[in-house]
Amino acid sequence: MKFRDGYWEIREGFSRINLVDVVDTEKSRDSVTVYATDRKLPHERIVSIPLITAEFSSIGEDVILVTMCHHRGFVEKGPHFELFAPLSGGQVEEDETTITLRSGGLSLVSSKQQWDVSLFRGGKRLTGISGRNSAHYTDAEGACFMVQYLDLSVGETIYGLGERFTPFVKNGQTVDIWNEDGGTASEQAYKNIPFYLSNRGYGVLVNDPGKVSFEVASEVVSAVQFSVPGEIISYYLIAGDTLKEVIRKYTGITGRPALPPAWSFGLWLSTSFTTDYDEKTVGSFINGMAQRKIPLSVFHFDCFWMKECRWVDFEWDQEQFPDPQGILRRLHEKGLRICLWINPYVAQKSPLFAEGMDKGYLVKKASGDVWQWDRWQAGMGLVDFTNPTAAAWYCGKLKKLLDIGVDCFKTDFGERIPTDVVWYSGTDPNKMHNYYTYLYNRAVFTLLEETRGKGEAVVFARSATVGGQCFPIHWGGDCAATYESMAETLRGGLSLGLTGFGFWSHDISGFEQTATPDLFKRWTAFGLLSSHSRLHGNHSYRVPWNFGDEASEVLRFFVKLKCRLMPYLYAAAVESHQEGIPMLRAMALEFPEDPACAYLDRQYMLGPSLLVAPVFSADGIVSWYLPAPAQGPQVPDSSPEGLWTNYLTGKTARGGSWHREKHGYTSLPLMVMPNSIICTGNNDQRPDYDYAAGVTVEIFAIDDGKDARAMIYDTSGEKEAEILVSRHNEAYTIERRIVKNGSEKKSWKALLWGLHGKNAAVEDGNFTLVDTSLGLLVTPEPGDDSVRVRVPD
Repeated sequence: MKFRDGYWEIREGFSRINLVDVVDTEKSRDSVTVYATDRKLPHERIVSIPLITAEFSSIGEDVILVTMCHHRGFVEKGPHFELFAPLSGGQVEEDETTITLRSGGLSLVSSKQQWDVSLFRGGKRLTGISGRNSAHYTDAEGACFMVQYLDLSVGETIYGLGERFTPFVKNGQTVDIWNEDGGTASEQAYKNIPFYLSNRGYGVLVNDPGKVSFEVASEVVSAVQFSVPGEIISYYLIAGDTLKEVIRKYTGITGRPALPPAWSFGLWLSTSFTTDYDEKTVGSFINGMAQRKIPLSVFHFDCFWMKECRWVDFEWDQEQFPDPQGILRRLHEKGLRICLWINPYVAQKSPLFAEGMDKGYLVKKASGDVWQWDRWQAGMGLVDFTNPTAAAWYCGKLKKLLDIGVDCFKTDFGERIPTDVVWYSGTDPNKMHNYYTYLYNRAVFTLLEETRGKGEAVVFARSATVGGQCFPIHWGGDCAATYESMAETLRGGLSLGLTGFGFWSHDISGFEQTATPDLFKRWTAFGLLSSHSRLHGNHSYRVPWNFGDEASEVLRFFVKLKCRLMPYLYAAAVESHQEGIPMLRAMALEFPEDPACAYLDRQYMLGPSLLVAPVFSADGIVSWYLPAPAQGPQVPDSSPEGLWTNYLTGKTARGGSWHREKHGYTSLPLMVMPNSIICTGNNDQRPDYDYAAGVTVEIFAIDDGKDARAMIYDTSGEKEAEILVSRHNEAYTIERRIVKNGSEKKSWKALLWGLHGKNAAVEDGNFTLVDTSLGLLVTPEPGDDSVRVRVPD
């Protein structure tokens, strides 16, 4: 939302109270308060002038809460984000002209005379709050807005704001934080998060679940402007040495993702949406996958497991599925988990509508009538999750499905939330529009944790707000079967990851329309090299044989590859759970010092060491960039140091350079970063197995004098072993440190990629050494956990 008319004027119809002179300051141990007015102060006593109250509070290390208020006498109805941010750790200093609040290494410095507020960290100015533009605005109808302008520096880039399908770098964009069911091809988004990251090492979380409007270098090109309706605005300034550190601190405030069960990382297959299916159809899909030896982990029943026009009644369509408990038992016997589609709406034709209406469980209008409309389901109402009894009623229906064998739910929708309603809790309906999805997904996820246990709960959610990352997984919504939509889907996932969401998926080959065989195969590689992987569509089945025999081969190849990579991937998942760092990482997050990575949005890091560059064209040609190594001494081109390795081909390339290649369908740039360890498992048939038993420690391009480490976890997220590799001249030391009792009995081996030589030898430890086509394979005798290998040039 724009308030200015060019540089000099404000827009017609608006008046404002901006920040010019400081009237007074106050301080406490953890906070500073500045009172500012919109004019130069006279020498006489002050009367009949407005004041803006600016409160700055320390919230832990390197986090400052800013609250600006005009009139404080309003009734605060909520809802509020569930944040973990107590006042702490502040230090206040002042002299004759300035007052400073320190929070860890972050300092907010305010003048005590004219408005001048800046943020510093490590001697570097990060940003400042513009007094000329930041203001309380009132429009011609009397509506009020609190507006902030934070300075942007030369070369500063802004990221995040939720799952956005527009350009990855948000500079130049207008972004409204308002959840919409708008697909992936517009400025609308299912998951709007009022948090952005700057490449200068800070982030901003606007603490308002309602409609926050951002103008990112679009109204004033040297500022991020954001506004909220009303008399108060509150936001957190979060700083760190790296963008990762900022995300850790942000998720420390807003919550970190639960660890999804290991089985959820395998392939999900869906009935698709409007297709015709029954138990025979489902059986043919599952048997077809087995016949083609394609490992399958989860089967999903979309909307029509229930009878049409009755969504939701949570009753199986007896014509199509006369024996629900039997079919679930038979699918479980095949080793599958079961997911069912649900939404928070109740069609008028559903028996639950009358029940919910009678008990007051559906959202009402001001008249007391139940809110209804005909979009999606005829006469549908909406479950009021602000009513604890209504939430328990809804979850009680789901519990019956869990009791007969359902494992998880696809929590669809949650964006089309009306504002002309009255909520049970009395909360502000405009703020509930975005916040509703949090209550909906929390209720379902909590039920799953209570029923299945922590570590076994998973949803497949489309909508989200701040805190929604705590209830994984989320998927990218209704994309189309085009390369353009595949690319916009990736942009959305990268942006979402930068707002604390660790686990993300998308509909392989697109939801709308039906993909060409070419697109299906290309999207398959991208889909299986995401944290979670699902085949799902709208009007047609997404079984691979509908796209040709080669499609089945491609799908089988990448599903099995993902299963083998699970020790590495699950370690990245644990990192997401513990620290909030996403599994699917923007290049700018992993390589903030490389300026070439700032705008990259067609490649990503999967975990800390694997670079993925999907193919986005029918000709199979892909261009990608390999980041430069960290600052260090220059190495000659002939040196093996600093080389990235293609995990599928063994081909190496040096960082700091662009590459262009043509790839077949079972190939793409899947590059391993130098000085990396990729732990791979001995099972390519399922994602949930004993990762430490028979693990191969795959070692890539360790530079002289460097070391590398990796963790191996079990499927509950408990650490089993730590792997350490170091190199000194020609000698490589490989060590397995056991953490969990019993793990010392499990076999393991190490593979030194790209290293060969008949003179290579084991110098320390009881190991056998074999020169393979990929490199030197080191296999220890039982009980040996350390080896030194010398590899002469």
